[in-house]
Amino acid sequence: MNVVERLVPRHDLRVLITAGANGIGLAIAKAFLDAGARVHVCDIDAKALTALPEGITHTQADVSQEADVDRLFEEAASLGGLDVVVNNAGIAGPTAGIDEIDDESWTRTIDINLNGQYRVAHRAAPLLRKSQGLLINLASVAGRLGFAYRTPYSASKWAVVGLTKSLACELGPEGVRVNAILPGIVSGPRIEKVIEDRAAKRGISYAEMEQENLAKVSMRRMVEPTDIAAMALFLSAPGGANISGQALSVCANVESL
Repeated sequence: MNVVERLVPRHDLRVLITAGANGIGLAIAKAFLDAGARVHVCDIDAKALTALPEGITHTQADVSQEADVDRLFEEAASLGGLDVVVNNAGIAGPTAGIDEIDDESWTRTIDINLNGQYRVAHRAAPLLRKSQGLLINLASVAGRLGFAYRTPYSASKWAVVGLTKSLACELGPEGVRVNAILPGIVSGPRIEKVIEDRAAKRGISYAEMEQENLAKVSMRRMVEPTDIAAMALFLSAPGGANISGQALSVCANVESL
């Protein structure tokens, strides 16, 4: 196998992706499908699940609910095992000062962004041991930087990086790789809502807030969901075989938030 061939994933991978019906998750699901993988996704958005490309199987599930995650893995068993699990489900959480955040908003953000990844990893580990597979956890550049008025989100993503590094140490001796992808400012409806909320908090226009955000990115641009999908494919290819325990930013170099 030459170097170029090592950049292409196997055509028979069995892949599970959480929150795979929209945004980054959907881009990853389509990329693996195009690469010849068998793909199963979950999402809480029932309507989006019905619009998935042909060939992607699915489960409606909320990763904050243990019973839903159990059902997800029962239905994903139709793949006959798992080679790649992408822990993508997450929410933006509140945009507010620490003295304005209520317990419910804090707890919900942590429960989905961190505890949801634990629930999936907990059930995926035995299957990934069998296949000597790969777990990809979606974190954020907010998992390596501070993020004013987005403390629950940032705290949850720092924790995801810690989860990733610990699981890489734990599962590595059994041939399982674990990595985190840290997206930067990803274009789409979610970041539009974040910019809108932060602009309102700051008392400035949407355009001013957007430009202020991009001024903190060295390349002065957002990244696309397909950029994240490309990293996921690379990590799943033979060329990524010795990459584990890493927090890999795909962000056009976000300098601060």
